[in-house]
Amino acid sequence: MRLEKESNQTRRSLVEDITRWIGLQVSSAAAKGAVVGMSGGLDSSVTALLCKRALGDKLLGLILPCHSHPLDQQHADVVAHRFDISAERIDLGPVFDLMLSTLPAGGELPVANLKARLRMMTLYYYSNRLDYLVVGSGNKSELMTGYFTKHGDGGVDILPLGRLLKTEVRELAQELGVPEEIRAKAPSAGLWSGQTDEGELGITYEELDRALQMVESGEKGEPDDESLSRVRELIEQSQHKRAPMPIYEP
Repeated sequence: MRLEKESNQTRRSLVEDITRWIGLQVSSAAAKGAVVGMSGGLDSSVTALLCKRALGDKLLGLILPCHSHPLDQQHADVVAHRFDISAERIDLGPVFDLMLSTLPAGGELPVANLKARLRMMTLYYYSNRLDYLVVGSGNKSELMTGYFTKHGDGGVDILPLGRLLKTEVRELAQELGVPEEIRAKAPSAGLWSGQTDEGELGITYEELDRALQMVESGEKGEPDDESLSRVRELIEQSQHKRAPMPIYEP
């Protein structure tokens, strides 16, 4: 019981710290508020709720379906209504289709990345229009393995969850009261039918986070530890996503 109480206190303290940090980032940038994409997923829901605590009515949630699963939109609506978040819905499907009709066939990955970048373009349109910051929902598990789209979901102003592993975000979601149906569903970026994060990564988030902790601590794994080898490979291959833009220096 004591350990559970300490864990609850730690989560509450973390919520308070991140809430203060969001407010500080917005004020130090002389911005008027923040805009966040609400996908109906766990990370975006946690991010939106933290921003709501920090900014109150100076938060706009954007629900940006692009041939998305109807359930994801419903979940985004649930969070917006339950927690009194001002939200707008913009169907990007027609724009996405028009862009594809003018481009050569590119395969699954280029098409998926186009969706992510189209959503970010929309978020920044509203950001510029309102003088708001764009708040991203990426977590540490995704950042370290490169599981994000350059200039898409990776192209934001601030990342409140960027130091938290996915398993830690799940704990925060429970603390914040994110609905169970959102916490229980398989994480997905909704980039194509049946797409899931863990399916793409080839590893569960529990295995991923454990391997990331081993990499950071320098702990050695078993020689045949496939999870650890997979994670090291993902980190190495995605280094260019985390590094500053290379600039030629004569």
